[in-house]
Amino acid sequence: MNALLQNQLMTELIRPQDIAAIVRKKGMKACLDGVANYILKDYLRWDEFDKSKRIAKYVEDGVMELMPIADKTHYAFKYVNCHPHNPAKGLSTVIAFGALVDVATGMPMAISELTLTTAFRTAATSALAAKYLARKNSRTMALIGNGSQAEFQALAFHYLLGIEEIHLYDKDPKASEKLAGNLAHTGMTFVIASDVASAVKGVDIITTVTAEYAKAHIITPDMIEPGMHINAVGGDSPGKTELHPEILSMGTVFVEFEEQTRIEGELQNVAEDFPVVHLWEVFGKTKPGRSDNNQVTLFDSVGFALEDYSAMLFMRDAAKELGLVQSISLVPELADPKDLFSYLGVVPAIPVLMDRISAEIR
Repeated sequence: MNALLQNQLMTELIRPQDIAAIVRKKGMKACLDGVANYILKDYLRWDEFDKSKRIAKYVEDGVMELMPIADKTHYAFKYVNCHPHNPAKGLSTVIAFGALVDVATGMPMAISELTLTTAFRTAATSALAAKYLARKNSRTMALIGNGSQAEFQALAFHYLLGIEEIHLYDKDPKASEKLAGNLAHTGMTFVIASDVASAVKGVDIITTVTAEYAKAHIITPDMIEPGMHINAVGGDSPGKTELHPEILSMGTVFVEFEEQTRIEGELQNVAEDFPVVHLWEVFGKTKPGRSDNNQVTLFDSVGFALEDYSAMLFMRDAAKELGLVQSISLVPELADPKDLFSYLGVVPAIPVLMDRISAEIR
């Protein structure tokens, strides 16, 4: 078998330790910036993608989802779960992995961890949206919900938007202390608040990343001030929202993929014809983002497969650049591509088989 064909049969593997190595070698800022740039580049070619909302399987204590997307070159998907009771079992609430497939042949090009990569993609998307939607001089943010995603969100807004002061609130004060400790080296100022209202008072941006599985009113209309940008990240499945519905009517709502957001995002709490603006329209400058410093803007973020595709490509390219990629065999190497069974090695040699058949005939 020639080397080119043999190489096509191998699948690149991107492991969690590879993502950690990429971050150590390139730095968090470069990784967040790189993922954001890949996402923006792909949003700008929105019409080239075959898009669909994610496929969900809901169970008693969680949800499992498949998120596919394709263009003319690649088919990609992410598997992701959310099981809120997992930490009590010593397991992560959310895990994810994905694959990149060659459209021309259907061959699996890469398999990647996406648990860490998803945290990068979510944070990078938040900061990218805020670049277009938040006030240009924004320097303060409230971060409501300080779990696994929170450090990534804080760093993305710090490195990509220049946020210097973050007000923290979580029902578990230890979560806020954990975040402040993890990011003490950045020089950012962290203020741990005693309640949501005091956390959001006077800030430029509110980011909500809670794990509430209810139609919660974590942020209420009285907390919203003119010019605020709201980055609502935690509401991402049916019955799971974070904002009082009246907040959506206080400004302009921006979404990733409307068909999915209306099912899973804050939009599920308003009328089906509630008007929205798509991020790809804002990025492509076919529709405006923020109009003035008093406008309230709201990014109803639920996460979309295009962002996973972009982030996976960035990490794969970075792993290749740094010599971290390993290859595994997922597809059998066949001498005859039409003869799969012989790969098992259980068929006797043809002469022996023919001798037996001749003996039986005699």
